[in-house]
Amino acid sequence: MDFSETPRLQPIVPSYHLQILSDEQLAELRTATLEILEEVGIHCPSERARRIYAEHGAWVDFPTQIVRFPPEVVIEAMSHAPRYYTMGARSEAHDLQLDGSAMYVATDGSGLKTVDFETGQVRPSVKDDVAKMARVADHLSSISFYWPIVSATDYGRTAPLHELDASFNNTVKHVQTETAMGEKIGRYGVEMARVIARNEKTMRARPPLSLLVCTIAPLAQDADGMESALVFAEAGLPVGFMSMATTGLTAPATVAGTMVLGDAEIVAAMVLIQMAHPGAPTYHSLMPGIMHPSTGDFMGSAFEADLFYSGGVELAHMWGVPTLAGVGTEAAASGWESAQGIASSMLLCALCGAETASGLGLREVCTLLSPEALVLDSDLYHTVRIEAAGVDTSREALALDVIKAVGPRGHFLFQEHTRKAFRDLRFSELTGQPAQGGGYRDPIVVARERTDWILENHHPTPLADEQKSELSRILQAADRELS
Repeated sequence: MDFSETPRLQPIVPSYHLQILSDEQLAELRTATLEILEEVGIHCPSERARRIYAEHGAWVDFPTQIVRFPPEVVIEAMSHAPRYYTMGARSEAHDLQLDGSAMYVATDGSGLKTVDFETGQVRPSVKDDVAKMARVADHLSSISFYWPIVSATDYGRTAPLHELDASFNNTVKHVQTETAMGEKIGRYGVEMARVIARNEKTMRARPPLSLLVCTIAPLAQDADGMESALVFAEAGLPVGFMSMATTGLTAPATVAGTMVLGDAEIVAAMVLIQMAHPGAPTYHSLMPGIMHPSTGDFMGSAFEADLFYSGGVELAHMWGVPTLAGVGTEAAASGWESAQGIASSMLLCALCGAETASGLGLREVCTLLSPEALVLDSDLYHTVRIEAAGVDTSREALALDVIKAVGPRGHFLFQEHTRKAFRDLRFSELTGQPAQGGGYRDPIVVARERTDWILENHHPTPLADEQKSELSRILQAADRELS
């Protein structure tokens, strides 16, 4: 095997679909979102954003920083948002075509702690962790694009740019950042993306970098986030907005109330992007949590959580934009059992038509990286991928000729068809490893061994020397200006 080549992607391609929200319910949610935006509005602390809103027909109260929106202004702005576009990659073979035919899944992102790869002790995450997990993600066919999975806490103010540097140097896949906040950081990030794309035309046609900005619940925006979003959108890089409203705390204590509040936050932000840069690629991401009624902790693992994520997919499509769906686990435990919600949410979101999703590889409410976690979650991913693909009922798959040849009380062991078909079956690389003396090996141990193997053997195609030099120059300039 040539370890310099990244395996081909295996996205989830559903052969059947479902709808969680009826057309009537979607219409009710749309009406409710427009009512909130018109009568309540959102808090916008960015002066630049407020000016853009005011210039394009929104009602802006500059002293209170509250912006309200006539429904027709929202509808007009959102009519310019593209439904389909490409998220490019360093390797053209790993570009993501967001055309609705497949769901591409990413790692989770921005964790703060790592179980050390050597000592097993929990410590703050560092840039080297970002680099190592980019290599693991690069090797896994389940991971279509890479969020820097943890934070480069060893680099202070310019950590987001060092996370991009570690990512671009260690994967040929698309990179998505959630931490490049603020106009200055944003402009450095765009400059790094231009180095990867090599020219302006390619960067706009096949953007190798995208941005995700979290709103502030309830009904508020982050100033640095919106400033960065405007910079990315101006450069043609995809920009998405995520609401992580918490049911019972920063959102109403109902599923529908949380969904509509989060939708209003996201739509208000997307409207800004379309006002400033009509046609700029943007996406919608609804990933609420639920407050534990006894402890007040943030929980994403209540039974209703999957409805948030799949319902968010349908809300995005109602507004005519792609989605980034939530498919991870928010459970507090670190063992493999903490990933029990991944499979169900991933399958629901895929069947609802999500274009992209994220959430693999972190534990303890998206804060802790265990080296083997991404490989464990990848195994669940392939379970969902195969389930979503459905059943082949071609004549070859029905095996009628073989059944006729074997007949009653025969067996199929020595049939050529059996040998051929078994090669196409996909078995778990983790749960099906025989142990000496019988039985099967511990999947967590097998996953850690595979992670170690990837880090030792998989070496993604490196950046060209001039690209490495340019990234280093950009980092040095940012460190001088911002540190």
